[in-house]
Amino acid sequence: MTADHSVTEIDMLLEQYFEGLHHGNVEKLTAIFHPRCQLQAPGIRRSRDEWLTLVAMRESPAKRGDPFNYRILSIDIQGEQAMAQVDCPLLGSRFTDYLGLLYESGEWKIVNKMYADRIPSQQSRIKGAPHAICKH
Repeated sequence: MTADHSVTEIDMLLEQYFEGLHHGNVEKLTAIFHPRCQLQAPGIRRSRDEWLTLVAMRESPAKRGDPFNYRILSIDIQGEQAMAQVDCPLLGSRFTDYLGLLYESGEWKIVNKMYADRIPSQQSRIKGAPHAICKH
């Protein structure tokens, strides 16, 4: 698999992630997360299934009328592993998600998600243009 091919596949996976978050589509999210994925934020540790239960219970951003303004900030690919940094305006907050991905059994899956609500003073710490890509 070429690095360009990996970028395309990861872009498609991240688009599914954004769509799943925005519409509260648990099935779409389940398909892109490894079953043993851990979701972590300061003071929070959840399994994939615990998080998906919360997603299913909350009102989706789409139903709230929130705009679809998600974006990829960076993707760093090294062989069959990657790290994506994405911007997720969600439910009245703005989150920066760091998604760890592995290419296994012929497909990319999210195996780790770290996230935090970004306060305005932290916005200036984001470096690079949207969708900056590092290929190693």
